[in-house]
Amino acid sequence: MKLSSYIVLFVSCFLVISCDFFNKTTSDQDAVARVNDSYLFSSEIDELFENTDFSLDSATVVNSYINDWATNRLLLDGALLNLSKEEQDKFEKLVQEYRTDLYIKLYKDRLIQQRLDSVVSDQEAAQFYDQNKENFKLNEELVKLRYIHLATDYNNGNEVAKLFINFKEEDKVVLDSIRLQFKNYFLNDSTWVRRSVVQNSIQPIDATNADKLLKKTNFLQLRDSLGLYLIAVKETLSRNDIAPLTYVRPTIDQIIRNKRKLTLTKQLEKEIKDDAIKNKKFEIYN
Repeated sequence: MKLSSYIVLFVSCFLVISCDFFNKTTSDQDAVARVNDSYLFSSEIDELFENTDFSLDSATVVNSYINDWATNRLLLDGALLNLSKEEQDKFEKLVQEYRTDLYIKLYKDRLIQQRLDSVVSDQEAAQFYDQNKENFKLNEELVKLRYIHLATDYNNGNEVAKLFINFKEEDKVVLDSIRLQFKNYFLNDSTWVRRSVVQNSIQPIDATNADKLLKKTNFLQLRDSLGLYLIAVKETLSRNDIAPLTYVRPTIDQIIRNKRKLTLTKQLEKEIKDDAIKNKKFEIYN
């Protein structure tokens, strides 16, 4: 039986069982529940199942929804009866302000999205980086490296090690073709990686030996019960070193886009106000 059929069946049963506790008028003939003067209609329950595939039985979902709705309505009615008029007026003002803020934010975001240039050029990013280098000091170590983790029973370890050490273009092609034989690997040694990530990824390396092992131009072959690790460290950076542009580029792009958005927001607000004054939609009375 389809989900919609379950809903219809449950709602029909509910109506039959509960028909004696209130008399429906024409306006509430589709109601499935009532709390004081508030009614829950079958159309609202239908919306609950639109584009949704519940794993639970639909009758269980509907029953839970009805009970949650009733609880909320009872609490709201209780609040309206017991809160003072001053308190209700205060909350109503907050609700109206929140509603206004939501509409304004949505409208402004759409206007900005239509006009915001989100592309940050390499030149603009480099210029911002050069002007703000002192703000991009590292708070953790970075490394450029490549590594391969081979299983303990891997037979061609020496051959892989030769390719790994040479690492010319033809070697990279061969390593790439057999990468599925590795337990783990990272061969992009032109990318900066946080040293903490390396320590978590390569079992024999931890905080106690990272300073010693992860040195520039170091080539390592480490073994443990999980296999052989081939590691080649290309470059390192320490805490308080200036972060490289490639590493902070995503952050710079976001900063520039945010600055553009702020400038565009002020510009749009001014344009809207100036246009309203021009068309006599906004006037200040002296």
